[in-house]
Amino acid sequence: MFGLIDCNNFFVSCERVFRPSLIGRPVIVLSNNDGCAVALSNEAKALGFKRGDPYFKIKAQADRQGVVAFSGNHRLYGDMSARVMSVLRAEVVDIEVYSIDEAFLHLDPAIDDLEGYGRRLSRLVWRNTGIPVSLGIATTKTLAKIASHFAKKYPGYKGSCIIDNDEKRLKALNLTPIGDVWGIGRRLNRRLTEQGIVTALQFSQLERDKVRREMTITGERTWRELNGDPCITLEITAPDKRTMTSSRSFAKEIYDIESLQQAMCAFATILGRKLREQSSYALEMSVFVATNRFNERQLQYSNAVSYTLHEPTADTPTLARTAMTMLKSIYRPAYGIKKAGITITRLVPAECRQPSLFADLEDMAKRDRLMATLDSINASPGNPDVVRLAAMGSGLKDLTRREHASRLYTTRLADIISINCHK
Repeated sequence: MFGLIDCNNFFVSCERVFRPSLIGRPVIVLSNNDGCAVALSNEAKALGFKRGDPYFKIKAQADRQGVVAFSGNHRLYGDMSARVMSVLRAEVVDIEVYSIDEAFLHLDPAIDDLEGYGRRLSRLVWRNTGIPVSLGIATTKTLAKIASHFAKKYPGYKGSCIIDNDEKRLKALNLTPIGDVWGIGRRLNRRLTEQGIVTALQFSQLERDKVRREMTITGERTWRELNGDPCITLEITAPDKRTMTSSRSFAKEIYDIESLQQAMCAFATILGRKLREQSSYALEMSVFVATNRFNERQLQYSNAVSYTLHEPTADTPTLARTAMTMLKSIYRPAYGIKKAGITITRLVPAECRQPSLFADLEDMAKRDRLMATLDSINASPGNPDVVRLAAMGSGLKDLTRREHASRLYTTRLADIISINCHK
């Protein structure tokens, strides 16, 4: 049997763990630069707010209705996610972390009382982390996803829904819109809807040959899973990323190249760290810039440039220097840049790194040691990211907006302890 743990309104729940007074109140978590709503509490949804609403359009209404808004605090959310996964790993041997707020579990077939086990596991996560979760249990990963949705939607399940027989499976599929099925993308959903297939049950009752012929192997795999045939295995070890991107929308349009170069250094720093964490090296880099397409009064411009690196590298100074050089070729002072970023591709694992014929192997090894030392220093709990490139300046801090940021309750000591002195 497979299980799918899904944290309920995860970003909102993280904020509520440290501010219990928010429980029962409408809460919205915002995207970069406080741009739009990316997470909402049930109370906020009940007031008519939706994910993707631009905050500047809903702010007045939200204030009138007592909505509490937070800037996205992803360091806090990432740490809380790690705590949830740690609780699960202590209880379940095989676990696949699917996203920051979801994990697939392979449940021991010897468990007799799955319903009691599921409820106990949900309560355990809530007790140890403060994060409410929903658990779906079924014979396939796709059905477990559907079961988890029912566990979240209906309080009567008490945090755990099980689809363990054909009767439950058919009932659940009949109540599930085809667009809500894991593996059914927008294009396939539109095509199926045009054919009159609007529920997961209708899709599961199609002829297998028709599904294979019209919807390729991915559609057939989803069809098999809905019919109780497990064909999507658990990925215990996450596959290495083949491409990485670091980008940001800025608080206001940027016209000077110095500020854009500062941002490029910050993006390169993030990507260099991610490469080293994955033990990979990059062979190709792209830099892109774009104006604000929603500002009709502004001159519009977007451009990108790609470059093949001389050597596979994960060296932050090399990535930053290359990105700043590439930026110069597409920078136009007349245009206010609202978004920029770096994408690195053609990633190779460390064991497959192939230097060129004229590469300075001694210098490459020296730079690898330097980066390892840098990462070690910056990983210090007391002084995270204390060593940085001079050209990075203050990083993205002065270029982005976070007017509603909460504290780093779990990773910064200064945000945990408050001392009030009274005379």
